Amino acid sequence: MPRLGTRKLYHLLADQFDHLGVKLGRDGLFDYLREQKMLIRPLKSYTKTTHSKHWLKKHPNLLRDLVPSRMEEVFVSDITYVR
Repeated sequence: MPRLGTRKLYHLLADQFDHLGVKLGRDGLFDYLREQKMLIRPLKSYTKTTHSKHWLKKHPNLLRDLVPSRMEEVFVSDITYVR
């Protein structure tokens, strides 16, 4: 099972641990997986900044066919999101 976290894995295996007589708790499973380098890294979260399917006016890309021929001929800007 790809990207299965340790807590979910522990709950799936807890009955088998009891049946086999293995004394291993959740934190012990964390330690074991860490020693074996089997812990998964959390996915990076990111902010979705573009939502193009809205009812507001969408401005055309005026620079699509323009090839700049000199310096400082084209200026663009963007929005910076600060938390």
